[in-house]
Amino acid sequence: MERKTNRREKECDEKHSNSEGCEQDKDYKTSLITLNVGGYLYITQKQTLTKYPDSFLEGIINGKIMCPFDADGHYFIDRDGLLFRHILNFLRNGELLLPEGFRENQLLAQEADFFQLKVLSDAVKSRWEKEQLASRETTFLEITDSHDRSQGLRIFCNAPDFIAKIKSRIVLVSKSRLDGFPEEFSVSSNIIQFKYFIKSENGTRLVLKEDNTFVCTLETLKFEAIMMALKCGFRLLTSLDCSKGSIVHSDALHFIK
Repeated sequence: MERKTNRREKECDEKHSNSEGCEQDKDYKTSLITLNVGGYLYITQKQTLTKYPDSFLEGIINGKIMCPFDADGHYFIDRDGLLFRHILNFLRNGELLLPEGFRENQLLAQEADFFQLKVLSDAVKSRWEKEQLASRETTFLEITDSHDRSQGLRIFCNAPDFIAKIKSRIVLVSKSRLDGFPEEFSVSSNIIQFKYFIKSENGTRLVLKEDNTFVCTLETLKFEAIMMALKCGFRLLTSLDCSKGSIVHSDALHFIK
């Protein structure tokens, strides 16, 4: 008799436990929301979308704003589906985090305004203004040659992207393998310093990446930097000394953009 009672109690406990698990599972599923934004599906939690009171998304989820549904029963929002990932990341992280090289600040600011996220809109507009100010700043380029084995050729530019272009053009080749730019010549993101004359060793050489032209002297490197500067819109400020002959023999060249 006692065994039967224990068995029944155990079965009741299991049923109660299972029912609690089902309820928790149901609650978890109902907390997930699928949005169709311009044809792109996003799945996130209800608490993420309702993080900012009086925002467009909070209004939809809490029934304050009417929103159409797509054929699968998902909320449909007729906005830029690709840019919405930045809106959602902001809701998740609480800060504006954009990939390097992002250039759609104006569009993202419009999206932030539509979704009534003033904090995000202000952050995007602030970022946009800083980029515009930076684009108006003068860019300097200096190429100096001390003609000294301990110093050699120095290339300075306050725009790291130009230095990166030079580095991407020059490649060290060793044993039929591309090893990339020789990092021993890198001083910082703004400076390259070739501290000694470059000599081709057995099985090792520097080449210009696109046309495999050998680079064995500082004069070749200097000429390449000058040509790249002119292609990138830099203007030469230095008045050349005719006694030096070619431009590559000048001790210092100054460019501005």
